[in-house]
Amino acid sequence: MALRKRVLLVIATITILSILSASIIFREEISHLYGYSKAALSYYGSTGQEVKNIQYKLAIWKYYDGKIDGVYGYKTYTAVRKFQAKNGLKVDGIAGPETLAALGLPTGQAAKTTSAQPSSNRNLDLLAHLVYGEARGEPYIGQVAVAAVVLNRTRDSRFPNTIAGVIYQPGAFDAVSDGQINLAPNETAYKAAKDALNGWDPTGGAIYYYNPSTATSKWIWSRKIVKVIGKHNFAI
Repeated sequence: MALRKRVLLVIATITILSILSASIIFREEISHLYGYSKAALSYYGSTGQEVKNIQYKLAIWKYYDGKIDGVYGYKTYTAVRKFQAKNGLKVDGIAGPETLAALGLPTGQAAKTTSAQPSSNRNLDLLAHLVYGEARGEPYIGQVAVAAVVLNRTRDSRFPNTIAGVIYQPGAFDAVSDGQINLAPNETAYKAAKDALNGWDPTGGAIYYYNPSTATSKWIWSRKIVKVIGKHNFAI
């Protein structure tokens, strides 16, 4: 009887040690998923409506093909990483404020009156990419005007309050839809973006623009035109 107890004790000890070893190895393999600060909003292991919203957005843009179940599992994590890599964001698999803004989702942060100001090189870089993708064939003032429209939208309650949020709002800009936003901007695009960030708005407050020769939306024609620059009509 005593021998049987010793054998069972040895088996139990070996089993426990095996489980502990496996958990340590697994933890090391995924430890990078948890190296975030509490500023992160959704991350590996999160659940809830925000995760569903993230999954829905990623599914629409073909980054995610899993269930919209509100569980931030490995598929959601990898989809977020792909989205971040594609859109010039920090690739960490964490849906923090910048990633949520780029997805067009609420960040939980109060709007700042300086949201359209040159707070970082990332805003300048992203804006220059949009200018180059949308307006590289336009006169210089027209390129500044396109950048100004983005900034005007950040100050309008109908749009996201960040540059990334405005640019990546679904269907907002052709350059995002067709991938031209990923082209490397030239110096002119950077200069135009910087001039807009520094306060130059050639449009006088426009929040829309379109090329009347190629526009197919009937709705856009209903907007009041406030300026014509190059091939674009700028409207409110």
